[in-house]
Amino acid sequence: MVTENKGTQSTSTDVKGELTFNDKVIQKIVGYAIENVKGLLGVDGGFVSNIKNKIVNSDDPTDGINVEVGKEQVAVDLDVIMEFGHNAHDIYKELIKVIETQLEKATNLKLVELNVQIIDIQTQAEYKNSRVTLQDKVSDAGSAIKEKTSDGVNSAKETANNLTDDDSRVK
Repeated sequence: MVTENKGTQSTSTDVKGELTFNDKVIQKIVGYAIENVKGLLGVDGGFVSNIKNKIVNSDDPTDGINVEVGKEQVAVDLDVIMEFGHNAHDIYKELIKVIETQLEKATNLKLVELNVQIIDIQTQAEYKNSRVTLQDKVSDAGSAIKEKTSDGVNSAKETANNLTDDDSRVK
């Protein structure tokens, strides 16, 4: 669903019109803002998004971010994966701070509501392992095959050279 912010703007020259923001724009601002929050491993985009992310590498900053955009205000809902060893309340406070700052800076909209549900807690290693995609596995397999093939070709060349050297000594 697309919700738009329609704030009527009037300038010193009395130009009429409005500035609007598509939900996707606000989702991206939030997504980019929260990328470096310490203790936050990721945002969960739900079943379909998780399946997509298991198949191909996808860095969609809007996955798992739901927003409601009003004329002057924004409400945000996040389902997050928290890193083990961090405090949930500290992460929540930091999320509020960075989202408020970026929304204000980019749009002049006010964050009025932030709902965060911690859906999982993982270590860095668990999170990295869960992010390995089918695409990564296929790439790794392709690299391994290429390496083995290259090793085989080099071995065959060495054997051929040795046979040639042996043949020239026999004559």
